[in-house]
Amino acid sequence: MNIGEIARRAGVSRSTVSYAISGKRPVSAATVQRINDVIAELGYRPNASARALAEGRTRTLGLVVPPASRRLTDVQLGFVGSVVDAAAAHDLDVLLSPSGGDHDRSFERIVTGRRVDGVILMEILLEDPRVERLSQASLPFVTIGHVEHPGASWWVDVDYGALITRCVHHLADLGHEEVVLVNRSAELVAAGYGPALRSATGFLEATAARGLTARTVCCADDAAAGLACFEEIRTQWPSVTAAVTINEAALPGVQRALHRAGLEVPRDFSLTGVIAERLAEDFHPPLTAADVPAVELGRLAVDLLLAQIADGDAAPRHALLEPPISLRSSTGARPRHV
Repeated sequence: MNIGEIARRAGVSRSTVSYAISGKRPVSAATVQRINDVIAELGYRPNASARALAEGRTRTLGLVVPPASRRLTDVQLGFVGSVVDAAAAHDLDVLLSPSGGDHDRSFERIVTGRRVDGVILMEILLEDPRVERLSQASLPFVTIGHVEHPGASWWVDVDYGALITRCVHHLADLGHEEVVLVNRSAELVAAGYGPALRSATGFLEATAARGLTARTVCCADDAAAGLACFEEIRTQWPSVTAAVTINEAALPGVQRALHRAGLEVPRDFSLTGVIAERLAEDFHPPLTAADVPAVELGRLAVDLLLAQIADGDAAPRHALLEPPISLRSSTGARPRHV
């Protein structure tokens, strides 16, 4: 069944049916009711292309993700899944597009190709040329993460600096005196990756405030790197008794290194950080951590993007989340034998 048949039965033009469905132009209440009655009688549902054409939109959101060469973390996968689910709740599709590395052309097609009504951008650098490009293109966009000076941009984020600070205070309260931050890779830190730099700042400020000896290491995003990184920590700084991390991909390797060294958590070594809830629960023992609310962040990003699409003149909005630290079983008092 098509719009022409609905128009014939309702005694109106095809354009009037289109306006009644899309709401783009005013149609009298009586006419709208008559059209809706016919639609209900016929069981009509416009296909996605027809609906998009009637509304003058693509009914598709773009989601810019890291390239396939970088394995997505649990948190990143959570962002992708929650954005797709939130968009589907509004009868919208999501077009995934990689950026970084050799994918500049793919990102540019998203920006200029009129294939999406707006964009959600992940993995934000403090100075991110993609944010600047989207601003220049006047395409509605929301970032999961935020640049150093967000200005007029719309964004959602986790307050990594504040959460790492709370992790440090928790360890200090347990009596730990020398702690290490296991950060993301040296390449990401050098590129200005927001969570890594904000975590480092929060860590150094908090350890200084509590009079702790602070150590920091960068670690690639995989288990092998986590194993090597922890063994290096034990060799260089044997008096370190606790670690804070945002590098969830390295955690399986850290766990193996602890086992190899004969260290029991938390009796001999404490571990905490900011990671995905599933990984925290699956760690042995379950990890005391601030669980990244990936589902909530993805949903908020979609909500903000739809608000921006609906009203291009709306004042920029953002959401900075600070989830509580879930006290599980991986932190304890500083061991006496150190």
